[in-house]
Amino acid sequence: MSEKNEEKEERRGTVSATGRKRVTAADVARSLGLSRATVGFVLNDTPGQTIPETTRRRVLSEAARMGYRPHRAAQTLRRGSSKVILFVLPDWAAGLPMQQHLDEAALALDEAGYSLVTCTRYAAGRARPLWELLTPDVVLGFSPFDADELASMRAAGITRIVPAPEHPTTLDDWPALAAGTALQIDHLHEQGHRRIAFAAPADPHTSLLDHRVHTAQQAAARLGLAPLDVRPADHRDGSAHEAVRHWRAQGITAVAAYNDDSAAAVVSAAIRAGMSVPADLAVIGHDDTPLAALFVPSISSVRIDIVSLSRHFAALALHEADGRPLPPRDTTTDMVVIARESTGGGADTPR
Repeated sequence: MSEKNEEKEERRGTVSATGRKRVTAADVARSLGLSRATVGFVLNDTPGQTIPETTRRRVLSEAARMGYRPHRAAQTLRRGSSKVILFVLPDWAAGLPMQQHLDEAALALDEAGYSLVTCTRYAAGRARPLWELLTPDVVLGFSPFDADELASMRAAGITRIVPAPEHPTTLDDWPALAAGTALQIDHLHEQGHRRIAFAAPADPHTSLLDHRVHTAQQAAARLGLAPLDVRPADHRDGSAHEAVRHWRAQGITAVAAYNDDSAAAVVSAAIRAGMSVPADLAVIGHDDTPLAALFVPSISSVRIDIVSLSRHFAALALHEADGRPLPPRDTTTDMVVIARESTGGGADTPR
């Protein structure tokens, strides 16, 4: 923080979020009997200054003792960067794969000196957009932002937005989110199944669901199969039992599920209906969560290389933030079918 800004804070009696007066660099300087400039150079790690190491340690120790925290808004104005990447999540149920993705991306960004902050786009949209409060260096989303959102970002001085308004992207640009569904259909077809259905979650948020269903139907058509019968399958509302009864009556022999939770609901309903899995009904999930391996019978699933996907995402954010090399486009090479008991495979057999 600059000396001028520190003086302004001191005159105003700036307080922190807890209601207590914020400790400023001027307070630290007064406590040590040093100049404000010297303390400011140390606390801001200003390059090109010849501050003795003993003095630097005294300043940092006293700042820590007094509870000094840098004024982020002033730092952002001075540096022209907040070092914050804001990821706007779609209104989907955030499961374990998404949390793993965010954790890995946050780690990669932290290694580069940036913080990852997330928020969710809700249909009601009553809360003030987080980008207006944080002034992030980059705002990213899985799908294009609408005109009102873009206007709000520009009014907040945000110019680095992904997807960019002039180059809008769709879920097709993130193959790892949905392309694994085609692998599910291919795997079931290779196992000899020709009557295949799709188990959807009961969750009403449909952006990714619609895309996965579309991908599955395309794969079925490519293989010369009839359109997939799509039904919700949830263990909490009885829909899984209804779906299994219907599929059994229609001669369905295999089910591709939206995720491992939906797959587990189908397997459970089938077994409770007296069916054998996979002899009477083969089932494959998506995301390869721990549930898939722990369930009995173990559930075949599509495994995504979360680390690779997350590093790609972080590299894209850093390219926008400070011009680092643009990463190659995301591909489907980082996903594989793990064949388990629910489709006739052994334990954790990649296909």
